[in-house]
Amino acid sequence: MDHFLYRNGELHAEEVRVADIVAAVGTPLYIYSTATLTRHYRVFDEALSGMPHLIAYAVKANGNLAVLKTLGDLGAGMDVVSEGEFRRALAAGVPGGRVVFSGVGKTADEIAFALAHNVRQLNVESFEELELVSRVAVANNAVAPVALRVNPDVDAKTHAKIATGKSENKFGIPISRAREAYARAKSLPGIEAMGVDVHIGSQLTDLAPFESAFRKVAELTRLLREDGHDIRRIDLGGGLGIPYRQANEAPPLPFDYGALVKRTVGDLGCEIEIEPGRLIAGNAGILVSEVIYRKQGEGREFLVLDAAMNDLIRPAMYDAWHDIVPLKEPAPGVEKAEVDVVGPICETGDTFARARPLPPLGPGDLVAFRSAGAYGAVMSSEYNGRRLVPEVLVNGDQFAVVRARPSFEEMLARDTIPAWTA
Repeated sequence: MDHFLYRNGELHAEEVRVADIVAAVGTPLYIYSTATLTRHYRVFDEALSGMPHLIAYAVKANGNLAVLKTLGDLGAGMDVVSEGEFRRALAAGVPGGRVVFSGVGKTADEIAFALAHNVRQLNVESFEELELVSRVAVANNAVAPVALRVNPDVDAKTHAKIATGKSENKFGIPISRAREAYARAKSLPGIEAMGVDVHIGSQLTDLAPFESAFRKVAELTRLLREDGHDIRRIDLGGGLGIPYRQANEAPPLPFDYGALVKRTVGDLGCEIEIEPGRLIAGNAGILVSEVIYRKQGEGREFLVLDAAMNDLIRPAMYDAWHDIVPLKEPAPGVEKAEVDVVGPICETGDTFARARPLPPLGPGDLVAFRSAGAYGAVMSSEYNGRRLVPEVLVNGDQFAVVRARPSFEEMLARDTIPAWTA
């Protein structure tokens, strides 16, 4: 569910007409809904009721400070994968004690920063990282709270580029070596191994892979306790999918996911951590763009927009689908025609959709890419000398620009021409 709906024939973000935001900010632009972010967080929170738990929002999905502050004020923790994301969480008012630091390549400086800011937990992904965390902790007279990320060799049945739980993926310690890893952790100074971590991938639309992974984690937890390890937390990662195709996709609901968590690991008495990103932010955002041209090609038509792959790279990178809707609601029964929806970048990959049936649209018309709140603005770039897209947060009948579109002068000022070229 989201809060982007047609009212009186025009698309609204909560109580605000999207066209009014466009008039104030221009296109392309991202718009996020506070009501949707709030609802999605609370649905997850309710799904895990009755169990001690922390919902650590995955900052990589959408790291805008206003989004983080909105979620942090609701009680969310943050799952970060870099010092930069950690700093974003802190800047949004989320204390280090609610920050889980994940990632396969944390540096010594990042580990030291996390320990200095009382990180809740470091999710360690290799024997080599475990040794590094110990050295950094000892050097800083600290004890690092650690969960070891295990790779359960479970096929998440998702896109190959966002699968993380198979044996050939770079993530985690093979579950077959987990007991060895925990034994090593116990022998190292500056380490407190108090949790088990697993994450098998993103945009999962079936609960079966989760169940397989969680049962393996439950079995491992029992074995580790038999080995004398005090396992008090289980971090189950994120990955629950969202309906990108509103008409024919119905991923599992958070309520069903919560029931699965309780069924598989609920009897262990552990605090549960989950790290949803896409499910909280994905449907909470849209990308709005203006049609520049309608171009007739050889045997196909192109709808050329002012948004491009540098603004929303998911279709180019993952062949991802986003529903595309006009800001003005089409009349019932209006005839649609197939068009290729493309951007202005000098790449054939700058294509959002091929042969997409859309109502009549021409220059000056506005369209919205639905479900663009996750892995949209956060992955944007200035490729082709294009300015970053502004971001707007709506709250009821109010809206605010929460990241401004930079000027060309600001963009150019970041570069420096060396003196020897004068």
